[in-house]
Amino acid sequence: MLHPKKVGTLPVAGSDIEKQTNEIKIAIPLLDPIDITGKTITADALLTQRAFAVYLVDRRKADYHFTVKDNQKGLLEAITFYFDKTPRLADYCHLSGGEHGRIETRSIWVGSDLNDYVNFPFVGQVFKIERHVFNKKSQKESREVVYGVTSRTAEQASAEAVLHNNRHHWCIENSCHYIIDWNYDEDRSRIRTGYGPENMTRVRRFCVGLLKGRGVDNVAQKMRELMLNVRTVFDYLKMTKNTNRISIA
Repeated sequence: MLHPKKVGTLPVAGSDIEKQTNEIKIAIPLLDPIDITGKTITADALLTQRAFAVYLVDRRKADYHFTVKDNQKGLLEAITFYFDKTPRLADYCHLSGGEHGRIETRSIWVGSDLNDYVNFPFVGQVFKIERHVFNKKSQKESREVVYGVTSRTAEQASAEAVLHNNRHHWCIENSCHYIIDWNYDEDRSRIRTGYGPENMTRVRRFCVGLLKGRGVDNVAQKMRELMLNVRTVFDYLKMTKNTNRISIA
């Protein structure tokens, strides 16, 4: 079962007090000021919620692309059963070029037969994605299967387009959240009182943004380099009169 993390604060009605809340409750206030008309909003399984789907499609005239896991058990069982009982060739496959020592094949199956059956609002298609990875160094193979749902119909989005949306969601996840969780080990932080957690989150994201703004692709490697060269840290922060441009490049 997925458990939401406390990630923000919301004002309490009729009071100056703010209360901590999680990703589910902060998503809608975060999107309210943004024009998302005609856009496709992707989210992982934690935000696969009926109220959020209604908000996106009915109120904001946008579309959703959600991953489905055990927090929507009935929906997951229906999608799993549908694809297991109707085996067929994938509707689209994508083979990577072997970057990072891995050869990845992503296959996707889509279907609209469940649109009027599943208890979830504005379903346009359900999908199954299988990711097969071959590690060239270890010669080992791995297989991962994920299921999902989108409000975009088959006429609006082909199997290739659905796979594209899924892939780009995880590009964002890996380029930001993965770095925060793994390189900065945010989930195990012991700072939990007052404004400490929020301030530290801002500092971590500032650091990631600073590095990526310099064109750094491998944040973990650059962090190790900066730990061994304090002068370069000051150069990144523009706190030295004579910037060491060679170190920054």
